[in-house]
Amino acid sequence: MLAADVQIFESGFVERSRDEYLAQHFAADAVFAKGVTRKVTRHTEQVAGSMALVMEETETTGSYESKPIKLIGTETAVLRLEGGAWKIVHIHWSSRKPKT
Repeated sequence: MLAADVQIFESGFVERSRDEYLAQHFAADAVFAKGVTRKVTRHTEQVAGSMALVMEETETTGSYESKPIKLIGTETAVLRLEGGAWKIVHIHWSSRKPKT
């Protein structure tokens, strides 16, 4: 679902294309995703013509590299309708440890 020209923002870093993300970051994200459970606690979306905005708040728990994970996250995704299919053109991920 990633557009070729997707821009991904995470922790102050930017990947400026699908190919760049796949070459530099995707493998680590896939390993992380296998070891955790992501629960969406809030989801909103808005559509305006050929553009859509999806915003989520999440709780992620599990383990990564033998360390326990418990994170509160936010995600914003912008999608564009291309040839009848929605493609992600921008993602911004952010997370933090929960307040104790």
